Amino acid sequence: MRSHNPTLAMVLSIIFAGLGQLYNRRYAKGITFIIIEAAFLITFFEFLNIGYWGLFTLGEIPRVDHSIFLLIQGLISVIITVFAVAIYYLNVVDARNNAIDLKLGKEKPTVKEALKNFYDNGFPYFMVIPGLILLLFIVVLPLMFMVSLAFTDYNLYNTPPRALLSWVGFENFTSLVSIPLWKSTFVSVFAWTIVWTVCATTGQIALGLFLALLVNDPRIKYKRFIRTILILPWAVPAFVTILIFAAMFNDRFGAINRDILSTIGVALPWLTDPFYTKIAIIMIQTWLGFPFVFALFTGVLQSISKDWYEAADVDGGTRFQKFRFITMPHLLFATAPLLIMQYAGNFNNFNIIYLFNQGGPAVRGQNAGGSDILISWVYKLTFDTSNYNMAAAISIILGLIVAGFAFFQFRRTRSFKEEGNI
Repeated sequence: MRSHNPTLAMVLSIIFAGLGQLYNRRYAKGITFIIIEAAFLITFFEFLNIGYWGLFTLGEIPRVDHSIFLLIQGLISVIITVFAVAIYYLNVVDARNNAIDLKLGKEKPTVKEALKNFYDNGFPYFMVIPGLILLLFIVVLPLMFMVSLAFTDYNLYNTPPRALLSWVGFENFTSLVSIPLWKSTFVSVFAWTIVWTVCATTGQIALGLFLALLVNDPRIKYKRFIRTILILPWAVPAFVTILIFAAMFNDRFGAINRDILSTIGVALPWLTDPFYTKIAIIMIQTWLGFPFVFALFTGVLQSISKDWYEAADVDGGTRFQKFRFITMPHLLFATAPLLIMQYAGNFNNFNIIYLFNQGGPAVRGQNAGGSDILISWVYKLTFDTSNYNMAAAISIILGLIVAGFAFFQFRRTRSFKEEGNI
């Protein structure tokens, strides 16, 4: 078989799947590839044709073409095409490799040997495919749809099927920094989101660390009872706690103003003034988040060897030096990834913002509430004002910020650089 041509086998497989295998005298495999491609073309040709037409045009006749359905069909067509191209690529590579083996004089494997080779090398991939397909249609497709909406003019005044959507490029993103209403709102909400994330998360971490160090002190008695009490806020569902605090912080009849601050003649506008609303939700999040951090740090503190503290005492180390050079490095080494996720989680913490005061109070000259963060603003743009295009654009920015921050911090933490070492 020295005259066997791998290039010809590859070209035949490119022309139509399976022809290269037939040229290599792998008839069963060749017929299988031919049937797969023929079935694919018969089944999906019309679907893909309409899908790609709809993806590029988003429809041509109002009230007849539905831009959203055409967009979704187009995105599904892209996913199907990617799968088809992957299988086609495998077909071409297989034909070329088989042709090379024949040219080198290697014996053609029997059906039993081919099945065994597939089981040894391809079976794990074959088992992963159903989960991968499910992931694509449950996670990737909605993300692709959201990203696509950010580049259209889909809003309350331009809604299919009454009107057709159009691709507008980066117009929605430029509107966030050029149109005064959007610019002032975006800058204000983005700045508050950063402040909220840093203050609330740092507060709950600091409180959890302080209480963990306090309870871990050998002079403290009844440690189990104290730990149980401190964990209790974590046991209560967060939405219940938030609603209770919302009632307690009510300006007129809440317990904070009526029973506590009234004793010194003070009544603060917790729900009607943006500044006090922000203070309230930072305190509530500190209360909600510290039990997890407390439990996390408590476990790590108990794993630190007492010999190191004894050696520090011998060397004359102070309490602060022991905390700085022994306690804190071990705490951060073991918990840094989880602490980073605390920041990322609070950056998108929709529940407390919406349940406490629905992102209010209202702010003049903005289309977001005084305590809205990016994620709650996106919710309002989607369900209250139907600004789907702007909501999608902000969601992309939000996702890029969280992903970039998490990736950067995870790469820099020692837990990843020195994995497996202490």
